[in-house]
Amino acid sequence: MEKILIITGGNKGIGAGIAEVFHKYGYHIISISRSHIHKLYTTEQYHTDLSDPKNCEAILEEVFSHLSKDLATSITLVNNAGYLGAVGPIETLTGEDFGYTIGINLIAPLTLTSKFIELTKDWNCTKNIYNISSGAAVNAYDSWSIYCSSKAGLDMMTRVVAKEQKECENGVNIVSIYPGVVDTDMQEQVRTSPKEKFKSVQRFIDFYEKGELSAPQEVAEKIYELQENGILKNGKIIDVRNH
Repeated sequence: MEKILIITGGNKGIGAGIAEVFHKYGYHIISISRSHIHKLYTTEQYHTDLSDPKNCEAILEEVFSHLSKDLATSITLVNNAGYLGAVGPIETLTGEDFGYTIGINLIAPLTLTSKFIELTKDWNCTKNIYNISSGAAVNAYDSWSIYCSSKAGLDMMTRVVAKEQKECENGVNIVSIYPGVVDTDMQEQVRTSPKEKFKSVQRFIDFYEKGELSAPQEVAEKIYELQENGILKNGKIIDVRNH
């Protein structure tokens, strides 16, 4: 019997932290990302561009073709892959900027969630979807119109799907998680944004210089703890810093 965790963007940052920590606790880790994980433990790795919905559907079908519902005690999808995208006032951004970032941050989780629910319909085990969202879903940052909008959409998707699954026999438990300010490549990108394009850049520089960034493994441990303590309940939007 096994506990399965499928994670997008498991090659670095928060995703790598989650993959590492859950593997430590006995999970069979399956990572879907554009690049390879350099690791010290066994992980199944699939590579694709998640900005294309057809790729999302195809890769999840490929993953499930190698899994057995009869051997699983739990199966979890972590929609973690995210992209800050172009930063600047909305009138300086292009349709291409919008399309790619929304594709990664919102359309991919929508597509993967839909396919995951379809493929696990007959799985008689615990089924979870954890959406790695952001405080940017509820806090408006100047020059982050695409990122904030995509994360707000992710939270609303969580709420809607939670309502749908509540009515299903052996439905999927789905939550959104705010990991806080974490030491990742995305944070480095934020700190190097020109002030004329992102007025709040100094705030994020201060987080870094004052040592206020959490390590990805620290956040992952917290998510695991919240799961084990029954805090990650269907439809919840949870900030790990509040627990």
